[in-house]
Amino acid sequence: MPDVRTHEPDDHDNAYSGLLVGDARWAFGTDFEDPLAGVDTTVPDGVDPAALATYCLMLGDDALVLSQRLAEWCSNAPDLEEDIALSNIALDLLGQARLLLARAAAADGTQVPTLPAGSPVPDEDRLAFFRDDLRFRNVRLVEIPGGDFAETITRILLFSTWRLALFEELAHSRDAVLAAVAAKAVKELTYHRDFAGRWFLTLARGTDESRRRLLAGLDTLWPYWTELFETHGVERETAEAGVGVDPAGLAADVDVVLDQVLAASGVDRPALPPLAGVQGRKGRDGRHTEVLSRMLAEMQVVARAHPGGHW
Repeated sequence: MPDVRTHEPDDHDNAYSGLLVGDARWAFGTDFEDPLAGVDTTVPDGVDPAALATYCLMLGDDALVLSQRLAEWCSNAPDLEEDIALSNIALDLLGQARLLLARAAAADGTQVPTLPAGSPVPDEDRLAFFRDDLRFRNVRLVEIPGGDFAETITRILLFSTWRLALFEELAHSRDAVLAAVAAKAVKELTYHRDFAGRWFLTLARGTDESRRRLLAGLDTLWPYWTELFETHGVERETAEAGVGVDPAGLAADVDVVLDQVLAASGVDRPALPPLAGVQGRKGRDGRHTEVLSRMLAEMQVVARAHPGGHW
């Protein structure tokens, strides 16, 4: 049999040693190609680069944080098929986040954290791993801990129904990069919504315990729901410039889809008030629940410990 080893063994050789050779990457990477390489990233006429970058951070942070929460399910889902499905949804969102954070950096480099001279960390990783919670612009729905499987399914349903409607509009953005990202993401989000919708129906009409858990999860998440449709000043500005979407205009269409799922499942909308902000400021303003800082501490620890490292 031919020798298929790619390196010479030594005294410490073991089954995992190949992972440390060549282009191995762990928590984050420095050898990836620029995700926007070859793409025209010119900011459209009449658009404020800082506003465009902040808008991309909003959508990118939504995807990044929820991706991290869903990744926590890896090896913990009820069975292998759902384990793979949740991991794939997390990877889809991570891909969206990477493109959106890269677009933010290309639009306004002043928002990218500064690292030691010569650091190989690409801009999108700097934005992901070297901002604290006050600089994250995600809605609070995505940051709270995952809860049980029923609550996770409910969150995916709420988030993907809203985000799919948003990205269907964003596919017509004057910004070519955002339009391309949205067009690709629409296919992914359609699957996310349908996967969650089927499971929501199954759990609602299954056992007494599955229904109880589903209703409890819906009650936990519902106070965060209206925040998705509140228009931040940056969202309004970018929508008026033709590059973003005003989320307030999505409410009617999203409600139609969500109400169909709820009706088929025999579930009523919870009669719960929305979660208040801090002096009126919420996730889009960098005001979050305390759990986000703990999640970011875990997610960012390796990158921050070795800001000049090659991965």
